Amino acid sequence: MLYDICQSPVSLKTQTALSEWDAMIDAFLAHGTATPVHLGALLTDNPEFAMGHAARGLFSLMLGRAEMLPVAREAAATARHHADHTTISRREAAWVEALEAWLAGHPSGAIALMEEVLAANPADTLSAKVSHAIRFILGDAAGMRRSIERLLGAHDDSHACAGYALGCHAFALEEAGEYDAAEATGLRGLTLAPKDSWGLHAVTHVYDMTARADRGIALIEGHTGAWDHCNNFRYHVWWHKALLHMDRGELDVALGLYDAQIRADKTDDYRDISNATSLLVRLELEGIDVGPRWEELADLSQARTEDGCVVFADLHYMMALTGAQRPEAITGMTARFARDAARNGEMPQRYADPGVAALSGLNAFAEGRYDRAFADLSAARPAMQTIGGSHAQRDVFERLTIDAGLRAGRFDQTETILLDRLARRAGNADRFTTTRMDSISQARRIPAQ
Repeated sequence: MLYDICQSPVSLKTQTALSEWDAMIDAFLAHGTATPVHLGALLTDNPEFAMGHAARGLFSLMLGRAEMLPVAREAAATARHHADHTTISRREAAWVEALEAWLAGHPSGAIALMEEVLAANPADTLSAKVSHAIRFILGDAAGMRRSIERLLGAHDDSHACAGYALGCHAFALEEAGEYDAAEATGLRGLTLAPKDSWGLHAVTHVYDMTARADRGIALIEGHTGAWDHCNNFRYHVWWHKALLHMDRGELDVALGLYDAQIRADKTDDYRDISNATSLLVRLELEGIDVGPRWEELADLSQARTEDGCVVFADLHYMMALTGAQRPEAITGMTARFARDAARNGEMPQRYADPGVAALSGLNAFAEGRYDRAFADLSAARPAMQTIGGSHAQRDVFERLTIDAGLRAGRFDQTETILLDRLARRAGNADRFTTTRMDSISQARRIPAQ
């Protein structure tokens, strides 16, 4: 049996096939556009490779789109057929089972199977990245850190994928609030894997959370090789750059990046929609008129009201629908959330809490019912981690909660949330914190006058 660049067994028969698989792994770890190209070429020439079909299915589910479910099911059926009729390793069998578990509504089961693989071979960076990615979707930041830290001993500098492992560790450290360690780890990872956009983005998160906008902008501009090869993840890097410019008060620059880069391609990928909607919300909260930009996003989001794949995605679709004032679609999304929340399963649980309350809060805010918005968004806060994404991505909900509280006159409660947000940022006050604290101070002085 051959071994791939993750020092793991693979039931491919030729060096040509192995080279294609290794190229796919490298592209996947780097969020590269070549990932499906290499995987497609490999499966065309090696249609019996069960793990390749399982990878196709798992990667499809990570896209969080309803139309990818049939693709994942077809990949699972093909993977199962070849797994049952060829000799494969336990690693490959576990990948097939992981895809089946996720399709059955148990993404945590897929994680458990990846962790079983990693217990047997902690050098398997590919399985580590899949575990990391599914945990990210489920909002399991603590699990991301536990998983990757068990593997670091098997990823010394001689490992072909060591830099990518460090990138995952850097992101997990950042989400845990270990900002100094995350910065050092991420920068070291970039020296080993200069194409690691995830590692670059982890350090960018550090600079966002610690209010060092200049450092973040310089990092992005100085490491274009880490993200200009990317798939749509490059739009997320541009999104981070826009946030950093906002923190410097350069709102016009952020809006310019929206038009020139973040929505340069009008895709309906939920990650691209979330970049766009959350940036427009942030800009509107700062008093910027974003003009007709909501319409394009709402047209795409309106077609997604029945998706129900990822709560994080659906809440950002709702931002577009409220931004463009699409009442029928808003009603449809609200009804579908209620239906999903009544079902059993890992994702329905997230629709029940915090999904329903968060969705209601977004709608109330858009309608100017700020007291209700504050109540609903505050009720959703304790469980918002579980919708997935990062602290930086979920911060749009924090900002909406805080601004709803200010507009509703809930100054004491709003201050408590602001202080909690500040503590999560290790006491580093960004522009949003400063301006909102000033608003509370000013509001408290008005009655005395």
